[in-house]
Amino acid sequence: MLKGLCITALTIAVIVFALFLADLVFGMAGMPNMAPFKYTNLVMDIIFILCSAVLAVMSWLTFREQV
Repeated sequence: MLKGLCITALTIAVIVFALFLADLVFGMAGMPNMAPFKYTNLVMDIIFILCSAVLAVMSWLTFREQV
C-alpha cells in the first residue's frame, strides 16, 4: 500500500510540475494564450513548481526506502 501511495504522489507531483512549468514558460515567452492558466501570477507558478519538486523528491526517497 505504501508503494502505491508513493507512486501516486510522484505522479501527481510530476503533473503539477509540468502544468505550472508550461504556464511559466509560455507566459514568459510572450504566448499567454498557450499557457494552461493564462499566466495569471508569476509568484504562484514559482511556488507551485517548487512545492511539486519537493513533493516529488520526498516521494522518490520514500519509495526507495520501501524497495
